[in-house]
Amino acid sequence: MINQSLQTLQVLLERAEAERDEALRQLQDAQSRAQAARSQHDQLSQYRGEYQQRWTQQFAQRTTTQILGCYQNFGLRLDQAIQQQQHVASFADQRLEGARERLRERELRVASVRKLIERRRGEALRKQLRQEQKATDEQAARAALLAMNPLTRLVA
Repeated sequence: MINQSLQTLQVLLERAEAERDEALRQLQDAQSRAQAARSQHDQLSQYRGEYQQRWTQQFAQRTTTQILGCYQNFGLRLDQAIQQQQHVASFADQRLEGARERLRERELRVASVRKLIERRRGEALRKQLRQEQKATDEQAARAALLAMNPLTRLVA
């Protein structure tokens, strides 16, 4: 009965470990995606700064209204792209946090199952030791009884 219980718990542990490993893989994937999204946002922001700096120098010279309009339109589209990428990065960070939480839950489950297996093994060992002690006590009682009563030696 105890061996079957331990086998069942061992299967449960293997499944919990597999789920934990999958959660770890998902966390690593989420980390990569979040890092890529943040990196792209940073690159766009850096480009925006460089773009403004170039055009500030350009405006120091004479420019036409048409060129100014093109600058403003492109600047607006660039700002929109940066804002959209910020949303993508925020969403990726939220998914990353969710993946971290799932991994924590899976690790806790693995630890709980391991602890339960440890307890069951301890209980099985204590039960075995009690049975051995009981058998030893019974043998000692029989030996003492035989030693005290010489007639039982003849019968036994």
